[in-house]
Formats: sequence, C-alpha cells, structure tokens
Amino acid sequence: MRRTQAVALSALLALVLLDVPGAARAEDRPGLAEGRISVVGRARSEVAPDFASVEIGVEARGATPAAALDGASTAAKAILALAADFKVPEADLGTSAVTLQPVTRSVRQADGSFAEKPDGYRAANTVRVRLADMGRLGDLMRRALDGGANRIDGVGFGLRDPDAAESAVRSAAMKDARTQAERLAEAAGVTLGRVVSIQSPATASGPPIAFAAPAPMRAKRGGTPVPLVAGTIETAADVAATFAIAP
Repeated sequence: MRRTQAVALSALLALVLLDVPGAARAEDRPGLAEGRISVVGRARSEVAPDFASVEIGVEARGATPAAALDGASTAAKAILALAADFKVPEADLGTSAVTLQPVTRSVRQADGSFAEKPDGYRAANTVRVRLADMGRLGDLMRRALDGGANRIDGVGFGLRDPDAAESAVRSAAMKDARTQAERLAEAAGVTLGRVVSIQSPATASGPPIAFAAPAPMRAKRGGTPVPLVAGTIETAADVAATFAIAP
C-alpha cells in the first residue's frame, strides 16, 4: 500500500513540474545537456598610417623672463605660419608645452670653489603638427629649422580612425575562432552549434602599435629635408569564443 502511494506521489509531482511556468527541461538549459567547444581566435593586420605628427620646439634665452619668452614666442609663430603654408588645418595644430625658467652658471670663487650665479632665463614653446601629406614631413621639419626652431621632440605615425582598424581585426579574429571550432567539431565527429559566449579581448591588449622617433633630438639648421619612413601600423586582436555542440 505504501509503495503504491509513493509511486502515485512521484507521478503527480512530475506532472506538476511539467506544468509550472519556468520549470526548464534539461535539454533547454545550456551547460546541462550541451557539450562545448572553446577556442581563441587570433588575427593581425598591418596597414599604412594616414597621418604623421611631429612636435617642433623652440628654446630661447634672454636676460629677463619677458625677453626669453618673447624670443620663443616669435619662433613659435613662425612655425604656425609655416604650417599654414603647408595647408595644415587648425584642428591638426596644437601647443604641447610652454616653459619658462631661470638659468644659472658656475662661477669660480677666489678660494677655488664654484658657485651658481643667475644667468638670465630660458623659455621654450613646443608646437604639435599633424600632417596628412606624410611625404612632406621632412620638408616641413627642414623649413621649421630655418624659421627658428631648434628642437624636434618626436615623430610619430598613426591612424585617424584606429577604432575602424581594431573592429576589422576583431571581426577577423572571430572568424578565425569559428573556423577553429568547425575543424575541431569535424575532427570529433560532432556538429557545431550556436555561439554560447564571446569574450573580446581574450587577453589584455593595447592600441595599434605605431612607429615613432625613439628619443628627443636637437636639430641643426641647414642640410636637406629629413628622410623619414612611415612603415606600417600593426593591429592585433584575440577573441575567446565558446560554441555549443548541436544535439
């Protein structure tokens, strides 16, 4: 009698569970009924940069703060005027640094020791220029020196829309992930199902890598335009993807 009641109670409970909204069957719950294939897709691309940037600086000395700053400002104005001659839009120009500081020099004392004595002021003004016509960058630098510039703090190449390059390589990485998963499924004799999860980036990654001058340098006037090679910009992406194995 008790065994009959237990069987009946179990059957009733199963029927109730089937009728309760939200009571999922095992085959409707991913992870319980589905096998998984997890892969990491990778892609890499190299594209030519579409702009070059350079920071051109001016250092000037003066007996007073105003004299030093005026000297640097005059040369900086010449750099901006030169950029206008090269048809550089205002949006691609910017002041990156203006400095003013006192200068000292070592003076030998009567007792043979040295002491630091005031020796005027030094001012600097640095202008950042972004140039779409990269072939003219060397000429721009050369002419900037003729106009009073005496420092070149760095040369770089980049992309105006780096997000587009990153999106393209990320899509390629996802396609690589699917290709890998399809090959694994074929080798295992199973059918690849839907995508269960996507994680991008799969590992920490940085922005597109651009090539730049390794260190600041003090330029000399005269000579020919500076030879420059833009090279390419490398973009890479990893995408971790998990696929279900179709029943």
